Amino acid sequence: MKGLREFLRQSGPGRVGLALTLFLVVIALAAPWTAPADPTAQNLPARLMAPSVGHWLGTDELGRDILSRIIFGARVSMIVSVSVVLGAGIVGLAIGALAGYFGGWFDRLVNIVLINAFLSFPGILLAIAFAAFLGPGLGKVILALVITGWAGYARLARAQILQAKEMEYVLAARSVGASDMRILVRHLLPNILQPLLVQATIAMAGAILAESTLSFLGVGVLAPTPSWGAMLNDARGHLFDAPHLVIFPALAVMTAVLAFNLLGDALRDWMDPRMRAYLVVTTLAR
Repeated sequence: MKGLREFLRQSGPGRVGLALTLFLVVIALAAPWTAPADPTAQNLPARLMAPSVGHWLGTDELGRDILSRIIFGARVSMIVSVSVVLGAGIVGLAIGALAGYFGGWFDRLVNIVLINAFLSFPGILLAIAFAAFLGPGLGKVILALVITGWAGYARLARAQILQAKEMEYVLAARSVGASDMRILVRHLLPNILQPLLVQATIAMAGAILAESTLSFLGVGVLAPTPSWGAMLNDARGHLFDAPHLVIFPALAVMTAVLAFNLLGDALRDWMDPRMRAYLVVTTLAR
């Protein structure tokens, strides 16, 4: 708790990123109570209304309240980002840690064949291909993004394990008869989680952007479930006569991506001992 207070006190971008992240999480969790209207209820006489007292962010081409759809869209984005990061992180951590620790043919197979094969293609193109193959739907979007996102975690975990397994505490544990699984779980994994946590935080922004892209292309979340990307797709034909249909969902995507990027960058700087020392010195010098 003390470290968190020091981090927030000495990192302005970290405070902004954490505040925006908490705001998005609260909005997503409280969507049924904070949304002013049913996000799927149509009201054709009120279609394409500009922002007003009755509809703070206006209505779309079917008369649905944009504010309500953005709030419920935040829930979809948070579900996708958390699920993708957890799924891809666990799979990548397990594969990368085993490859880095045991080495040999398994390490060559994972590093040279699997990881390089997945990282040689643009991630979003792979996600579009898998999403198109699996079909639209929230669960299938998460699965497609997990399949395409595990390789980055595996490469980072492998590199960290290769460095950490030569440390003295690992040699000491091995000398007293600790099993390989115990060394991995009790000694190595807790000491490589910091860089993985930073990557996971930044990857949440990428997952939100990827889900919005897939929904924009029509291979993401199924209608009428609110999604920021689907809202942008629906607004393409009204860019000039009803620009609020594009502006507000785009601002929502930008805010979410900015929040996690700021938080991830701040965590990366804080977990770097040299950068942390610099932040402490500059704070004391004020």
